[in-house]
Amino acid sequence: MLTMNMAGFYDESISNGIGWRAVLFVSGCPHHCPGCHNKIAQDYNYGEKFDKQAIIDRICENSILKGITISGGEPLCEQNIPEVLDFIKDVKKVRPNFNVWCYTGYTLEQLEDRNDSITNETLQNIDVLVDGRFVEEKKNPTLKFKGSENQRILDVQECLKEHKIVQVAL
Repeated sequence: MLTMNMAGFYDESISNGIGWRAVLFVSGCPHHCPGCHNKIAQDYNYGEKFDKQAIIDRICENSILKGITISGGEPLCEQNIPEVLDFIKDVKKVRPNFNVWCYTGYTLEQLEDRNDSITNETLQNIDVLVDGRFVEEKKNPTLKFKGSENQRILDVQECLKEHKIVQVAL
């Protein structure tokens, strides 16, 4: 039984990835980064139960959207990743050309080291991964789409294909 909570949802945003996109904030995060901008979403019980179909319906009603961003909390932790993958796959069924961004405190290398089928399949369905924990000492408000200088904005499909780190040119 899937039980992910949702910390919030934006129908439209231009600050959480390139282009007009919807943004899903999941609840729950094991990292507890000092200075986290969404500290309340660290609690797995925060927010409301995730209603996948209601969110997909809202996405389908909005023709200007070019993609979805999934943030948190931590979308790729063990508790959330099954439901996140299920959601991404269902979104792509109704919006096949949707661009998927995902924010995570894990690095791509840490995710690949899991070497489990659900993480691997999730990565195969994400276009851009903003990876790495937020580090308060490296906070830089001038950065686009990330909060601290250690974080990377990765073209996941190129990284997987090339077996090396390929950052997105902004």
